[in-house]
Amino acid sequence: MIGHQLDHSKMCCTKFSASCACIDRVVMKKLRLLNMSQTLYFLAEKKPAGRDFVFLLDGSDATRSGFPAMRDFVQSVVQTLSVDDSKDRVSVVQYSREPAVQFYLNTYTTQGEILDSVRGLRHKGGRPLNTGAALQYLSDNVFTVSAGSRRLEGVPQVLILLSGGRSADNVDAQAAALKQLGVLTFAIGTRNSDSKELQKIAHSPTYALSVSEFNDLPSVRHLLKSTPDIFFMEITPESPTIPEFKNLARLMVSSQVYFKCSQLLFSCLFSVDTAKKDIVFLLDGSDGTRNGFPAMLDFVERVVEKLNVGENKDRVSVVQYSIDAEAHFYLNTYTTKDDIVGSVRGLRHRGGRAPNTGAALQYVRDNVLTSSAGSRHLQGVPQILILLNGGRSSDNVDTPASTLKQLGVLTFAIGTRGSDSAELQRLSSDPSHALSVSDFTDLPSVQEQLSSVMSRLNMSQTLYFLAEKKPAGRDFVFLLDGSDATRSGFPAMRDFVQSVVQALSVDDSKNRVSVVQYSREPAVQFYLNTYMTQGEILDSVRGLRHKGGRPLNTGAALQYLSDNVFTVSAGSRRLEGVPQVLILLSGGRSADNVDTPASALKQLGVLTFAIGTRGSDSAELQRLSSDPSHALSVSDFTDLPSVQEQLSSVMSRVLVRSTPRTPTVTGKKLNMSQTLYFLAEKKPAGRDFVFLLDGSDATRSGFPAMRDFVQSVVQTLSVDDSKDRVSVVQYSREPAVQFYLNTYTTQGEILDSVRGLRHRGGRPLNTGAALQYLSDNVFTVSAGSRRLEGVPQVLILLSGGRSADNVDAQAAALKQLGVLTFAIGTRNSDSKELQKIAHSPTYALSVSEFNDLPKQLSSVMMPVVPKKPAGRDFVFLLDGSDATRSGFPAMRDFVQSVVQTLSVDDSKDRVSVVQYSREPAVQFYLNTYTTQGEILDSVRGLRHRGGRPLNTGAALQYLSDNVFTVSAGSRRLEGVTQVLILLSGGRSADNVDAQAAALKQLGVLTFAIGTRNSDSKELQKIAHSPTYALSVSEFNDLPSSQLLFSCLFSVDTAKKDIVFLLDGSDGTRNGFPAMLDFVERVVEKLNVGENKDRVSVVQYSIDAEAHFYLNTYTTKDDIVGSVRGLRHRGGRAPNTGAALQYVRDNVLTSSAGSRHLQGVPQILILLNGGRSSDNVDTPASTLKQLGVLTFAIGTRGSDSAELQRLSSDPSHALSVSDFTDLPSVQEQLSSVMSRVLVRSTPRTPTVTGKKVTDFYIPKS
Repeated sequence: MIGHQLDHSKMCCTKFSASCACIDRVVMKKLRLLNMSQTLYFLAEKKPAGRDFVFLLDGSDATRSGFPAMRDFVQSVVQTLSVDDSKDRVSVVQYSREPAVQFYLNTYTTQGEILDSVRGLRHKGGRPLNTGAALQYLSDNVFTVSAGSRRLEGVPQVLILLSGGRSADNVDAQAAALKQLGVLTFAIGTRNSDSKELQKIAHSPTYALSVSEFNDLPSVRHLLKSTPDIFFMEITPESPTIPEFKNLARLMVSSQVYFKCSQLLFSCLFSVDTAKKDIVFLLDGSDGTRNGFPAMLDFVERVVEKLNVGENKDRVSVVQYSIDAEAHFYLNTYTTKDDIVGSVRGLRHRGGRAPNTGAALQYVRDNVLTSSAGSRHLQGVPQILILLNGGRSSDNVDTPASTLKQLGVLTFAIGTRGSDSAELQRLSSDPSHALSVSDFTDLPSVQEQLSSVMSRLNMSQTLYFLAEKKPAGRDFVFLLDGSDATRSGFPAMRDFVQSVVQALSVDDSKNRVSVVQYSREPAVQFYLNTYMTQGEILDSVRGLRHKGGRPLNTGAALQYLSDNVFTVSAGSRRLEGVPQVLILLSGGRSADNVDTPASALKQLGVLTFAIGTRGSDSAELQRLSSDPSHALSVSDFTDLPSVQEQLSSVMSRVLVRSTPRTPTVTGKKLNMSQTLYFLAEKKPAGRDFVFLLDGSDATRSGFPAMRDFVQSVVQTLSVDDSKDRVSVVQYSREPAVQFYLNTYTTQGEILDSVRGLRHRGGRPLNTGAALQYLSDNVFTVSAGSRRLEGVPQVLILLSGGRSADNVDAQAAALKQLGVLTFAIGTRNSDSKELQKIAHSPTYALSVSEFNDLPKQLSSVMMPVVPKKPAGRDFVFLLDGSDATRSGFPAMRDFVQSVVQTLSVDDSKDRVSVVQYSREPAVQFYLNTYTTQGEILDSVRGLRHRGGRPLNTGAALQYLSDNVFTVSAGSRRLEGVTQVLILLSGGRSADNVDAQAAALKQLGVLTFAIGTRNSDSKELQKIAHSPTYALSVSEFNDLPSSQLLFSCLFSVDTAKKDIVFLLDGSDGTRNGFPAMLDFVERVVEKLNVGENKDRVSVVQYSIDAEAHFYLNTYTTKDDIVGSVRGLRHRGGRAPNTGAALQYVRDNVLTSSAGSRHLQGVPQILILLNGGRSSDNVDTPASTLKQLGVLTFAIGTRGSDSAELQRLSSDPSHALSVSDFTDLPSVQEQLSSVMSRVLVRSTPRTPTVTGKKVTDFYIPKS
C-alpha cells in the first residue's frame, strides 16, 4: 500500500514538473509581447522579499500518536526559512472542532523563537474534525494585515495543511476563498484522509500529497527530490540549506510565482485575462488537403463549440492558405458562436499548389493579429494560433515562426502523415505543441490533448506580468569568432574571456556566463545554466578549441542567440529583469546580413558590445552594438587587454542606466485634473518628440512649410523646464540626424537649428530604412531617449511620396518599442502605407501639399485616451451602533437614493452594504445582487444592528480583508473604481489611522460623512482627502446623492465650471470696465447651462465677495446681465492669497454649484492689477492640489513671478500692458485652455498589455 502511494506520488510529481517546465518555456516566450526587459522597468512595482508560511495542524483525537512527527516536520521546514532577516514569517494553527492559533505571523521575528514555540506545542485533542471551519478561520483571522500577513504587499502566502482524516464539514467554499486570496495551499494527508478532499483544498491536485502515517512525512521530502531542479532554479530567489528538505522548499518557493496568477496583486497593471482568448485557425487549403478539408472544418466547429464566444470573451478568426493566404473572417467580425459556426460551415476549399506556410504565418502576423482586426494582444489577451497543415511548406517558415514567438503567440501545429514533423516543431511555440494525426479525419483524437495543453497554458499565463523582485547580477554571453581567420588570435580571445569571468560574481548566483563560438554556423560551448561556479566556467574556457570554418555568418549567429541562448530554458533570466549582456569578438566582416538579427537582440533588450580588429567592418560593428559607442576596436586580439578597462567603464554606465525602475502605487492626493488618483503610478513628466522629414527631391518646394510646421509644434512644447525633448532627422536614400534628443536643452536652440535646416535632396525615398534607423539610433538612451523611464515617445513623420523600400517590419518594430507614430502625407503619398506606419490608421493624416500643414496641427496633437473599465464598486459602511438608532432610517433612505442613480442592471455598477458597531456584519457583498431591484429590496429591509462601542478602525480593516476582494465581487484588480461611503454618527473607540491608510493603498476612494457627534479630524483621516470628509447636523440632513455621487470619475470637457476672480482694489478702478468687458466676451463664447458650462464671479480687495455662484444662473443672458451691473469694490492693496482661499472654501464647493466631484474641470481666471499684500503660495498650492486650472492675467503693475506661482502652470500666466489690452490675450487664453482641457482628460489605467504611449501624448 505504501509503495503504491509512493509510486503514484512520484508519477504525479514527475508529471507536474514536466508540464510546468513546458508551461514555463511557453509563458516565458509569451512575454516577448511586452518586450519585458524594457517595458517592465517603468510599469512594474517592486515586490517585497520573503514569504508568509501558515501551518494548519490536525489536532483531533485521531492524530494524537502522529502529532510529534507533525511537530518535527514543522521544525524541519522552519529551519530552511529566512526569518531572522525579516524575509519569511511563520504562523501555526491547530484545530479539531474549532481552530486555535498557536502564534500569528507577526508574533515572532526570529527563527529561534519560532522553533522554541513549535517544540512546546501540545496536542489539542477534540472531535469532530472541522477542516472547512479551520480554513475559513484562516481567511478571516490569519491571512490578514492585523495578524501580520503581507499579502497586500505582494508577499506570497503559503499554507501547509497536515490532516489525518476526513473533514466533518464542507471544505469547498472555504478552500475556494483561500485560492481567491492567492494563498498557495499544500495539503498533506494520511491513509485515513480523503484524497479527493485534499485535492479540493490544495492549490491544484498535484499539491495534494499523501503518506501512510505522519511518521512517514520525511518520505514526502524524499519524493519531491526527484523533481527536476531546472524547473525551480530559474525562478527561486533563495535555495534552502537542508538537503533532505531542499526540493519541497523549492517547490513552495517556485510555485509561489506560478500561483501569482490567481493572486493578482493590486499593483498589477498588465495582467493577462485568461477568461478571454483570441484564437486564429490557419487552414492549409492546398490541393493536398482537398479530401480532408471537411474534417478540418468539423474540427474547427467542435473547438468553437467549447469556447465562450463574445466581444469581451473569446474571439475567433479563420484564415485559409495555399500559395497565398486569405482571411475568411477576422477576430472582430463575429461576436456570437452561431455566426462563427455558420460561417465555418459555408467555407469552400481554396486549392492551389504546395502550401507557403511561411508566407501564411507572416500574413496572420501582419493582417490578423492586429488591433484593427480585433486582436487584443496589447491588452494582454492570450493569442493562440492553431495551424492545420497537410504537407511540407514550399517556403521558409523559420523567420515568420520566430516572429510569432517573439510576439508571444501560442502556436499549435497539427499535421498529418504528409507533414514534416521537424517543421511542425519549429512552427509551434514549443515542440510539445506539435501534434500529429494519420489524416484529418483523426482530428477528434487530438482535440482533448489540445484542450489540455491550452488549459495548462491559461492557468499560468499571467504570472510574469506580476513583476518579481529583480534578481541581482547579469547574464553574460560571449560570442567568439571561430572562423579560419582568427586561428592565431583565438588564444588571446580565450584569455580575454577568462579575465572578464574572473571579475564576475558567479559563485553567489548573481552572474551567469555562456560561451558560443561560430563561423559558418554557431556552436554552444556551454549555456548560461550549465555551470554554477566560477571555477567550472574557467576550466571550460581554458579547454576551448578553435572551431575553424568559413564563411563568417555573424547574422546567423546572432539569430541563434535570440532563439536558443537568451531563453529561459538556456538559463537566461531576461524575463526576471536581469540585464543581458553580449560581448562579441569578431575578426572580420560578416558574409550574411546582420541588421535584422542585431535589431532583434536590441528589441529583446540585450546590451551588445562588439569588439573587432583591423579586419572588421567598423560600420558593421556599430550596427551590431546596442549603441554605436559600444563598438570597440583593437589592432588584433592580442591587444584586447587594452580595451578591457574601457569595456568595463562603458558597461558599468549602461548597466546602471538599464536598472529597472520600480514605481510604487501609493495613495496620492486627489488631483481632479488627473482623475486617476490612486490607481496610477506617477509617470515622468514630458515627452520625447522626433520629427522625421522627407528630404527627397520631390519635397524641395514643400520643405520650407515642413520646417515651419516643426517650429510651430516646438513652440507649444515645454523644453526649457526639461520636460519635453526634440530631435529632427531628415532622410531620402538614407537618413541623417540634424540633432538628437539630448543635443539641445532650450526651445531657443531648437528653433534656431530648425530655422537653419537645408533641404537634403536625393532619391529614392527609403522610409523603411529611415524608420529602422530611428529604432536603432534615435529612440535610444545614448541619443537622449527617456523611453525606459516611461516618457512617451512620439514620432511625427512628414512624407511626400511612396517609399521605395518596405516599411512593414520597421513600423512594427517602432510600435513594439511603444513609439506613438503620426504619419502625415500629401497627395503623392500612399495612404495605405501611411496607415501601416502610423500608430493606428486614425493617426495617418493627409494634406494636399505641405503648405497646408498648419491646419493639421490641432489634429496631430490630439490625445489618445484609453477605454476606462466600465462601472464602479460601491461599498456603504453604516454606523449601526446604539447612538444611530433614530438616524438609521435616514441612512437607509440615503443609500437607496444613491443606488437609484447607479447602473446596476447592465452590470456596470456593483453595491455592497456593511453595518458595524463593535464588529462589522456584511448585509450583502458586491457580487450578491446583480439588479437594482434586488439591492433596493435588501436595503429597505435593513434593520438597525445596535451595540457598542463603535470600532470604525476594525470595520475598515474588515473591508480591506473581506469586501474589497475578488471573492467578494470587487473588480479592483480589473481597474474598476472602488468607492467607500462611510456614514458615521460618532467617534471611533479604536484607532483608524493604519486601516484608513490601507484602504488608500488599495486605491479605495473614501467619502466619510459624519454628524455633529462625529470627530471631524477623524473623518478627514479616513476620507480619501480632507475635502471628501462631509458633515451634516444629523442624518436627516444627508445631502442629495445626485449632486455628490453622479458620474464620479468622468471628466466631461464639454462641461466647465469657470470662476472669474477680479481684483477690485483701488489700483484697478480705471481698468474695471475693461475687466467686465473681458468677462462678458469670454462668457459669450461658452455653452452655458445647468448641465453645460457654469460661471461664477468673485471680486476682491482686502477681502473677497462672490457676486454670484456657479449655480446662481443657468443662462448666458442672466450671467451677462449680472456682469454688466457690477460695481467696482475699491479697497487698499489686494489680498490675493485670502481671495484664493475664499474661492476654495466658498465657491469651488458642491453647495455653491461646483461639480469637481463629478470630474468637471474647474477653471479659475484671475484678473490682477498689482502685487498681493499677503502670501499667495499656500492657497495657490491648495488649488493646484485640487486640480483647479488657474490662469493669472496681470498688468504692468503685477508681479510676473507671483503670477506664475498663482497659475497652475507658468505658461498659464499672461500679461497685458493694462486691462484695455485684454482682448489681445483672449485668443491666447482660449487656445491654452483648450489644450489644457485636453490634457486634463483622465487617463484611466487598465489591466491590459498596453504601453504608456498607447494612452496619450499630452504633457503629464
